[in-house]
Amino acid sequence: MNAAYAIMAFVTLQRLSELVIARRNTARLMAAGAREVGANHYPVMVAMHTAWLAVLWFTVGDRPIFLPLLAVFAVLQLLRVWVLATLGPRWTTRIIVTRDAPLVKRGPFRFVRHPNYMVVTAEIAVLPLTFGLVWVALLFTVLNAAMLTVRIRAENSALYGSAGISA
Repeated sequence: MNAAYAIMAFVTLQRLSELVIARRNTARLMAAGAREVGANHYPVMVAMHTAWLAVLWFTVGDRPIFLPLLAVFAVLQLLRVWVLATLGPRWTTRIIVTRDAPLVKRGPFRFVRHPNYMVVTAEIAVLPLTFGLVWVALLFTVLNAAMLTVRIRAENSALYGSAGISA
């Protein structure tokens, strides 16, 4: 296995393990009375992320790896872990709203409202660029922006009220 495929294997295994954690957390939250918001767009999000990985798997081949961007991607993974660790059992890939649970305002949430979306947006661009795949970075950045427009609106409405304004 060449280095490009090793990187892809790491990212794919990471995403699959996160889905296991997310499903476990979602089930526990729902059993405790939480509710899901924005379920209609969730399959679109999953399809887009799956397509991103599939396109990368089919296009990385023996492409050279731009090490400075791989280092940026590694830093993004540390930021991803920081977000997941900060949310702990509340982290999930779905929008799950719990009654009477205060918003998380520590960790990266001290600085930005949606740090995970910032990390994912950067990953969607940086990983393809690591392999010189500019078209993949551009295409999926645009698709992700469209999807996040819907998702963030739904999440803000659920967390901050219909106006999406922080209290």
